[in-house]
Amino acid sequence: MADRRALPNGVLTYAYILLYIVLSSGQIFFNKWVLSSKEINFPYPLGLTLLHMVFSSVLCFLLTKVLKIMKVEEGMTSEIYATSVVPIGAMFAMTLWLGNTAYLYISVSFAQMLKAIMPVAVFILGVAAGLEIMSCRMLLIMSVISFGVLIASYGEININWIGVVYQMGGVVGEALRLIFMEILVKRKGLKLNPISLMYYVSPCSAICLFIPWIFLEKPKMEAAGTWNFQPVILTLNSLCTFALNLSVFLVITHTSALTIRVAGVVKDWVVVLVSALLFVDTKLTLINLIGYAIAIAGVAAYNNYKLKKEASREGSSAEQQEQSIPLVSSSSPSK
Repeated sequence: MADRRALPNGVLTYAYILLYIVLSSGQIFFNKWVLSSKEINFPYPLGLTLLHMVFSSVLCFLLTKVLKIMKVEEGMTSEIYATSVVPIGAMFAMTLWLGNTAYLYISVSFAQMLKAIMPVAVFILGVAAGLEIMSCRMLLIMSVISFGVLIASYGEININWIGVVYQMGGVVGEALRLIFMEILVKRKGLKLNPISLMYYVSPCSAICLFIPWIFLEKPKMEAAGTWNFQPVILTLNSLCTFALNLSVFLVITHTSALTIRVAGVVKDWVVVLVSALLFVDTKLTLINLIGYAIAIAGVAAYNNYKLKKEASREGSSAEQQEQSIPLVSSSSPSK
């Protein structure tokens, strides 16, 4: 009986992982198409990201407060919102904005290769914030990742340094968001699942995006004449973004936070290879692939190191932490 029950659960888990990989890869291609294609003609990454956050805010409100299909976890205070949600939301907005802008200048595959440098940025900022400890092993891992990204960049045929700067800015923004979450984890006692996280963070990110949109993209959209706003396409694009966040919730709930990292590595390879078939601006070279393979090997070693570190530190409480995304927590949880 146990084996019969385990089989459907295992199949369901793999289905959630596959759903995440498909949605995550598809969303990247969808954003690239919306921003770069002549058919849609919507080269406004800031406006597109703002639309995603507004859509997510409205949909979260409808699901939790109006339809009450989902529940928002309690415990949020004005002090926690000001010191936790605002900086995290601002960095989240920065990450999405700069990352989407990079698609206007560089190929999807090269953007994914540059994202492999993320653990290096997180580790360096973590050391600066006192959250990580420099060691020979970590220095070796960071060197391997950096070397791989450097080789992949060297092999890029049509490199655009403006796009590289935007993409690296997005990487720094994401690293800062993770560092802020880690710092705040040690101070307060609130944990939020992804639905609650989107409910609180999306409006803040929307405001952070709306202000620069007024000055940077709104004049361009007005100068272009009639706004080429295709509601069906853009609504579907926003809905896919929301579905992607829900798929992350399903994977973490039924597996672990590490699984989403491993699935992310698989997704990155899928994006790199499939983008070469979908987009004419993507031309992969052997040096590209070798460098990216080296970087991914370093990322895998980093994930393995973090898994062992978390397992030894958390012990029996690991399962509880894997079922929710910590926004802020303290050193005094229920033990």
